[in-house]
Amino acid sequence: MRKIFANRYIVILSLIALSGCDLQRNMLYYPSSYLPSQADVAADNMRFWPSGPNDYRGFVSVMPAGTAKGTIVVFHGNAGTAADRVHYVQALTGLGYRVLLAEYPGYGGRKGKPGEEVFVSDAKETLRLAFEQFGAPIVLLGESLGCGVAAAVVKDPPVRIDGIMLITPWDTLLSVARDKFPWLPVRLFLRDTYDTIGNLKDYRGRIAIVGADRDEVIPLGHARTLFESLAGNKKMYTIKGAGHNDWPGRVDRAWWKEITDFIGLS
Repeated sequence: MRKIFANRYIVILSLIALSGCDLQRNMLYYPSSYLPSQADVAADNMRFWPSGPNDYRGFVSVMPAGTAKGTIVVFHGNAGTAADRVHYVQALTGLGYRVLLAEYPGYGGRKGKPGEEVFVSDAKETLRLAFEQFGAPIVLLGESLGCGVAAAVVKDPPVRIDGIMLITPWDTLLSVARDKFPWLPVRLFLRDTYDTIGNLKDYRGRIAIVGADRDEVIPLGHARTLFESLAGNKKMYTIKGAGHNDWPGRVDRAWWKEITDFIGLS
């Protein structure tokens, strides 16, 4: 019986290793193909950016020329689309910031396949174009998976990054995967690493880490481990009673102002 069990275990591990890339991506990425109309986008005080819906990279808030204190580029989580993150526009434009909701390849109406290399390369081009159009300062805001994207961009940025806000981040994707599947050799089938600790080790600018007290997807300990690893000017915020997805309803204008003041855009 022991020999049969051992053989079955080896077969399972072999199947995992062979199908690893697809398995990882099916577990990590949950894109939606939803693409709002231009009227719907305008109703949320945004427009397709940098052009219309046929060739867009995201959505940017509509503000009077010359009034923005800076541009906050948002990299969203692994599910839905950038169009679902209007709460960032509502919160941050009221404080005087232009908000650019970056969209990933393979999400919304954008072509491509999800993956770390593709996301990071595309994010760098988004930042280059944003700087070309809007100038400095530019701040990155990552949410969940988007924290991993933002951190990877910071390792080799195409333009100067003036501050970072990471909301419900992980330390490394491997660490989270081991927590979720302690009985699997997860290292064998992780093609995408999103090593946030490693990617931020040389960053010395201002960085705010935000954890959710009751995060059921990426437990708070991962954010704390990341925070402790940082060498720059850092501050950590914990949203009491919040889960991974309901935290936006538990913060207010004063909370956002405190973080943006720390980043130094005011």
